Amino acid sequence: MSARRLELPITGALAGIKVDTLLKRHLGLSGTVVRRIKWLEDGILVDGARVNTRFCPQEGQVLSVRLSDPERRSGILPAPGPLDVVYEDGDVVVLNKAPGVPVHPGPGHYSDTVGNYLLYYYDQEGTEGDFHPVHRLDRGTSGLLVVARHPHAQEVLKEQLHTDCFRREYLAVCEGILEPPVGTIEEPLGPKPGSLVEQMVRSDGKFARTHYEVVKAGESCTLVRLVLDTGRTHQIRVHLAHLGHPLVGDFLYGKEEPERIPRPALHSHRLTFRHPITGQEMGFTAPVTQDMKRLLDQEEL
Repeated sequence: MSARRLELPITGALAGIKVDTLLKRHLGLSGTVVRRIKWLEDGILVDGARVNTRFCPQEGQVLSVRLSDPERRSGILPAPGPLDVVYEDGDVVVLNKAPGVPVHPGPGHYSDTVGNYLLYYYDQEGTEGDFHPVHRLDRGTSGLLVVARHPHAQEVLKEQLHTDCFRREYLAVCEGILEPPVGTIEEPLGPKPGSLVEQMVRSDGKFARTHYEVVKAGESCTLVRLVLDTGRTHQIRVHLAHLGHPLVGDFLYGKEEPERIPRPALHSHRLTFRHPITGQEMGFTAPVTQDMKRLLDQEEL
C-alpha cells in the first residue's frame, strides 16, 4: 500500500540543523508525532537512507518523513457500507454522513460505522491509513464530517477546532417560532443525573456557545441556521430544547415523531477549515437529506 510522506529539501539556510529541529520547526510536527515515526524503519529518511533525529543533513539533500500509519492500532475492522466522499487527498477525507450511521464503533455498532466503512474504502483504494476522526456527529445527524488520514493531520485539525479557522454550520428544524430571529445561546452543559446519554444545562457544566439565525419560520416550526463555538455532546439539541424549541423528531429532548422525520432534524450543512499541510482554506457544502427536505416541504419552510 502507498504511504503518505512529507519532504523537505535542505537549502543552505537549513544545512547543518538537526533533523529533530527541522521536523518540529519547519514541518510543524509535534513531539508526539516525531516520537512515533522515529522508530519506524522508513520513518525518517535523508536521500532514502534512514537517519536518527540527531542527524544534520547538508545542502542539497532531501529530508523525508512518513506520515501515514504502517499498521492500524484502532482495532476497527474494515467493513463495506455506504460512504459519500465529498473530497479526499493524502491528508484529509471530507464525508457527507448519512443519518443513522454512527461515527465510531460502540455497543451494538461494531461493523456499521463511518470508521468501518472508511477503513474498507482505504483498503479498496490501496492506501494506508487508520481511523483518525477530528470531530463527531451524533448518529442521527447527517452531513459534513472531516476525517484525518494520519496522526499529524489529526493533531493540526484538532488544534483548529473552536477557532475561527474551523467553522461548522448546521441547518435544523425546531418546534415553535424561535425568537428573537438572531441570537446566541451561552449555557454550560453537563450529564443529566440518572441518564447514560442525556445532557442538560447545569451551572457546573462545561462552557458551551451556539449562535443561531432564523432562515424561515412556518406556522408551527422554524428552519434555523446554527454555528458552534464549542462542540459539546448534543450541544445544539440541548440548547434549543432549553429555549423551549427542541428539534423536530428529537426523541431525547423533544418528542419522537417518525411520521414527520425519523430522527432529530439536524444537518451539518457547511464546513470550513484550513488544510493541515498546505494551510489553504477549504470549504464544503452538503444539501439537506431527503427526509429533511420532505419535512421542509410539509411545513412549507
